[in-house]
Amino acid sequence: MKKNEKKELADKNDEAIKQLLADRQKHLFDLRCQTVTEKLEDPTQLGKTRRDIAQLKTILRQRETASAK
Repeated sequence: MKKNEKKELADKNDEAIKQLLADRQKHLFDLRCQTVTEKLEDPTQLGKTRRDIAQLKTILRQRETASAK
């Protein structure tokens, strides 16, 4: 994710972020399937997608802890 995409995520609601998270997780699954069948062209996509998922989960967790206070 680029810096401007992170700023856009801050403006989105939790449901939109959860939907994006689900899409990224499905994409990661598809990439893993391509790895098994040896059709993955860019192996760096796995790391990038995992990083995106971690960032989305972090944003959701930060919001959760902020609302609990």
